[in-house]
Amino acid sequence: MKIDFEFMLGLFPNLLKYVHITLGIAIVAMIIAIILGLVLAIITKNKVKILNPIANVYISFFRGTPTIVQLFIFYFGLPQLIPGFSIINAITATIIALGVRNSAFLSEVFRSALTSVDPGQLEAGLSVGMTKWQVLRRIVLPQAMRIAIPPTGNFFIILVKETSLAFTIGVAEIFAQAKMSAAATYKFFESFLAVAIMYWIITIIWTILQKKIEEKVNKPYR
Repeated sequence: MKIDFEFMLGLFPNLLKYVHITLGIAIVAMIIAIILGLVLAIITKNKVKILNPIANVYISFFRGTPTIVQLFIFYFGLPQLIPGFSIINAITATIIALGVRNSAFLSEVFRSALTSVDPGQLEAGLSVGMTKWQVLRRIVLPQAMRIAIPPTGNFFIILVKETSLAFTIGVAEIFAQAKMSAAATYKFFESFLAVAIMYWIITIIWTILQKKIEEKVNKPYR
């Protein structure tokens, strides 16, 4: 088999045009996942009445079902149940689905990070007149964040790769472009190798940024 390197290299400029869509979906979905995940973690850690069982079912469902099924539920299923959701386009549905899904996983990361902080620090903060919210915001969360950054960064890498599933509902991101190029030219190996390298480059860049963030956060502890 002869690999057409010239064709493969020629794909990169075209794929680069769609990187912003892939990254945009991943970043916004990650923001949603972090916010929801933190809320879920606080609920489950403190076993908030009524909300705790609901949170546990939510986490169990989104951790226990495939990503593509959840994507189809949000894009094709919800508009049938709630007509108002029919205005949601494919990109928005992808962002919501990936954000909600990953919030379930991140909630466990955040819960374990919060649990790892010595409970005595909460008691010490309350004893000097701070409110529980002030202790959480000023003492507990900064320490928990330091612990949660590495696994959260890994989940972002996973989320970037999960955006490739968006092509199944018509989103034109980098994997969709590679697939269309392969179908048009029958050069499947070159097309998919090119998109694999694109994802790899994105992962390498994010890994470098993550290490710098970790170093900055860990400075006070050195």
